[in-house]
Amino acid sequence: MQQAEDFRAESRALADLLQDLTEADWHRPTQFKDWTIDHVLGHLHLFNVAAETSLQGEVAFGQFIGPIVKDMQSGKSILDCQFPWLDGLSGRALFEAWRVGAERCADAFAKANPKARVKWVGPDMSALSSITARQMETWAHGQEVFDLLGVERQEQDRIRNIAHLGVSTYGWTFKNRKEPIPEPAPFVELIGPSGAVWTWNDPQEDNVVRGTAVEFSRVVTQVRNIADTDLETRGATAARWMEVAQCFAGPAETPPAQGARHKI
Repeated sequence: MQQAEDFRAESRALADLLQDLTEADWHRPTQFKDWTIDHVLGHLHLFNVAAETSLQGEVAFGQFIGPIVKDMQSGKSILDCQFPWLDGLSGRALFEAWRVGAERCADAFAKANPKARVKWVGPDMSALSSITARQMETWAHGQEVFDLLGVERQEQDRIRNIAHLGVSTYGWTFKNRKEPIPEPAPFVELIGPSGAVWTWNDPQEDNVVRGTAVEFSRVVTQVRNIADTDLETRGATAARWMEVAQCFAGPAETPPAQGARHKI
């Protein structure tokens, strides 16, 4: 699957950024819920291993994810749920475990049938959707690290996978918030890092989202407020979608306030 190689490239881009950090840097808080870089890597590592395990079948995945789900159901935060599994893994050692694990996860999905169904914490999904979600989460959580370190990421056209996920979760955004799903879905026209133009849905002049794929992806992954981008929306439906867009699973989340997430 090309998506497996895109996930690999996304992970390597983040690894390159982190390669020369000092031990103290791992514990610097980001603008995302004060998670440290260490917390981010622990989260990515846990769910990369979970995704890889899902390819081994329902029993293996259930045994792996069971204790974590039990902690979630007891009211623990997603961050607190990862600590028992990490068992003290931190800093440079965690970085190396995450880096090696990401390569192993990419290898496993590269050999998988894209249409194979795999179990997850939420609904089942295809292997292709699963590894695309891993790329999305690596890119999104990577953004808070790039922001903290004051580095502008050099984006590539693999971001189209994340933009596509953002478009395809249009209905989910509203359903997850228990709001009616407005129809029709807006026309989306985005410019990729290479200058390529990508479009989704039927053309409409009064129901449109236009801009760069990078800024659109930042909004649907909730790493930026729509007001902190140059995205153009036309029509009430497009405007409302971009106000609350959420391409990831889990309870409805409130996007960051205007100005709250930025490159330091």
